[in-house]
Amino acid sequence: MYHAVGHRPAKAVHGLSVSPEAFGEQLDLLAERGFTPLTTAELAAAWRSGGALPQRPVLITFDDGYEGVHRHALPALAEHGFASTLFVSTGWLRGPYESGGALDTMLDWDQVRDLAAAGTEIGGHTHSHPQMDQLSGEQVWFETLRCRQLITDELGTEPASFAYPYGYSSRGVRRTVREAGFAQALAVGNSLAVRGQGPYALERVTVRRSTGIEEFERLVEGRSIARNFARDRALTKGYALVRRATSASRKVTRSRV
Repeated sequence: MYHAVGHRPAKAVHGLSVSPEAFGEQLDLLAERGFTPLTTAELAAAWRSGGALPQRPVLITFDDGYEGVHRHALPALAEHGFASTLFVSTGWLRGPYESGGALDTMLDWDQVRDLAAAGTEIGGHTHSHPQMDQLSGEQVWFETLRCRQLITDELGTEPASFAYPYGYSSRGVRRTVREAGFAQALAVGNSLAVRGQGPYALERVTVRRSTGIEEFERLVEGRSIARNFARDRALTKGYALVRRATSASRKVTRSRV
């Protein structure tokens, strides 16, 4: 799971960015080790149908829609002939639907179309990038359907895959994403995706500015993941308790109004 790719990303996304040089080195390693990148839709379709997968499948995904994905990542992906999936927050992209809140320079819709034409799968990532498990049912529907409709209108094809902002979801959120027409969805989890997670809770491993090539190798080989992300998982559990308490409080407040 990548976010921004750039030399000097904004402070707000610096930790979750990678330099173009590091990204290229990571793709070189995937090629050398015989990995075959797939789109999210291709992986999910193979798991659903029981179809064959390449010996070493891997997903390369980008969240949010930062401009560097077009400027820096696309040429590197094209050099290797690698597939990828870009999950866009439609209200953050530059253009007529821009609603504010973006953390750095974002893609515009022409660039998104360029990426799609080059074989990148374009998936949904809500409209305004909220914590979906903290929204009302109506808000979850709006964020999901608005994002899906704009992608369909701009690209001429309906998106099949979705990624939850911050990785947060709930049973109700996952049900809405499914009912809205998305066939699969990705969380974070910082663990390798396995079929048993189900099509609406597939996990990913975060690649950061601090991820050196040796650590990256361990991650894609499935080694030392629990150790590398022990702090993240502890924080995630703590955040989950806080979010559940906050959500419950909001429901009680709404019921009293």
